Amino acid sequence: MKQKISKILSEVLKKINPPEEDIEFIEEHSKKFLEHIGKKIKEAGLKAEIFVGGSFAKKTVIKKDEYDVDIFLRFDKSYGNKISELTKKLLDGFKNVTVVHGSRDYFRINLGKGNTLELIPVIKVKNPKESNNITDLSYSHVNYIKKRVKSQKILDGIKLAKAFCYANHCYGAESYVGGFSGYALELLVYYYGGFEKFLKAMLKPLKIKKSVKNMWSEGYEKDWKKMEKKIVIDIEKDYKNKNQIFMDLNSAKLQSPIILIDPTYKQRNAAAALSQETLDKFKKAAREFLENPSIESFEIKKTDLKKIKKETKKKKLEFILIEVKTNKQEGDVAGSKLLKFNRYLTGEIEKLFDIKNKGFNYNGKKSARFFFVVKKKKEILFEGPFVKDSENAGRFKKKHKNYTIKKGKLFSKEIFKENISEFVKNWKAKEKNKLKEMYIQSFKILE
Repeated sequence: MKQKISKILSEVLKKINPPEEDIEFIEEHSKKFLEHIGKKIKEAGLKAEIFVGGSFAKKTVIKKDEYDVDIFLRFDKSYGNKISELTKKLLDGFKNVTVVHGSRDYFRINLGKGNTLELIPVIKVKNPKESNNITDLSYSHVNYIKKRVKSQKILDGIKLAKAFCYANHCYGAESYVGGFSGYALELLVYYYGGFEKFLKAMLKPLKIKKSVKNMWSEGYEKDWKKMEKKIVIDIEKDYKNKNQIFMDLNSAKLQSPIILIDPTYKQRNAAAALSQETLDKFKKAAREFLENPSIESFEIKKTDLKKIKKETKKKKLEFILIEVKTNKQEGDVAGSKLLKFNRYLTGEIEKLFDIKNKGFNYNGKKSARFFFVVKKKKEILFEGPFVKDSENAGRFKKKHKNYTIKKGKLFSKEIFKENISEFVKNWKAKEKNKLKEMYIQSFKILE
């Protein structure tokens, strides 16, 4: 099995290493841009320096149809919140520039062939505590990986991890993905000593010693049980023990199933974006690969709607495909809004149908498609108000003729007749205000 896995990983590496012509194209255009922006910084007399970040700088880039190159402008902290504005002025005269709004605006420059430069203004900080934005730490992240990761084995392992997560929809710290960031994967593969070891470690979560429980106050038993299941990694041993980590980190940074202490800033969890749902998906893919290794584990799996519809018909279930558009900015903002709406609609459907299968696909722009395979519930139990609440009880009785009273409360069991398409159409008509509230601009039933 070990030889089989080694052979497959060797084949995968040949496929995921970027072709020389891709690297040459990026390097040529990046060099021209860096020279030009460098002159502009000098002419403007700005206290700023340029550095290339991301996968290109760390030599962990994998083959893609389109590449993004992260270029950071490190401004002196005296410029404060003016750095996005100053960066915009430096780009005067450049073509194909797009502003990406966020906690701090940054800029995309189209190089052609689908490739882009992302110019990101940051504050030059000596101490991570001085940072006002996560991007201010990027310089430290790049330097840490370049300093620690020297061996080709680990660099290859990182590339394999990225390709594996990308193929299995577990890659990306965006809120609509809830996956592993590139930096988190770099740290994890480095810490465990390779790709295969990383997979195996994720399937055998670390457990905290029971003695640590005594450090927690009474009434936090549920929190303790959650913490006990978490994987906790402190590469640089910045903390004496895991309990100290739980006590020192902000509670928001302890929500993810993996607590990965950022070795450049110990009060940050580098895996904070990871959700339990995505980790479970990753574990399933990891287990399947280790038990039955194949190159297909590194290939993106597209949803086969024809097959799903065929199986739906065979099992006498119902199928619906919906496309939803938002008016929010494309990227993480739009994706998170669409995912939030998807979860809300799922909850509404679950009240009347058993969901047998479902899927969510965000296109990276302003729209997403999601499908549901459902079975109608035979009988729906509607829970009403207490009888003594005469006003609301009256409304409930008017709407539900066949009601019963249990412990002073109204209930009604009814047979639901609408199919999934009818239900969604009627729901959409009734919930126009909800759609507006959730920034949904367009809602179409495609099938």
